[in-house]
Amino acid sequence: MSATRLFLLLWALVLAGCSSFGGRDPLQVDLAGMEPLAGEGLEVRFTLKLRVQNPNESAIHYSGVALELEVNDLPLASGVSSQGGTVAGFGETLIEVPVTLSAFSVLRQAWNLGGGAPLQNVPYALRGKLGGGLWGTRRFSDAGVLSLPEPRDTP
Repeated sequence: MSATRLFLLLWALVLAGCSSFGGRDPLQVDLAGMEPLAGEGLEVRFTLKLRVQNPNESAIHYSGVALELEVNDLPLASGVSSQGGTVAGFGETLIEVPVTLSAFSVLRQAWNLGGGAPLQNVPYALRGKLGGGLWGTRRFSDAGVLSLPEPRDTP
């Protein structure tokens, strides 16, 4: 087989392999809960619980998680975990990721929200990825608004 034919055959295999990666529906990732962790110094730490749903037929294997949380268009927290696992096809799993809020980011949020007004309709954005090797990394995002209930007047 000539070098040209071998090159064309390999190129066709690469293109066919790349086309098999397309057509996957995005993961659905929702914030399922938060639990406080012990922090050091001026940092605040939480464990974020993420519910990850896989709307695809094939399972997704991951080997690490990274995420960033923005509130009111400002960075608030970030976290990573070397936790690995599998999200079954048409299945879901709960992933826990420790995140850190620096004192500076908390102060910046307080300054931006200022005025003592109730926290209503504050936009948030959650972005991250499930690590899965060279072509298996799956990115995710979630956005919405946070509204904390106003304190009740007690008689």
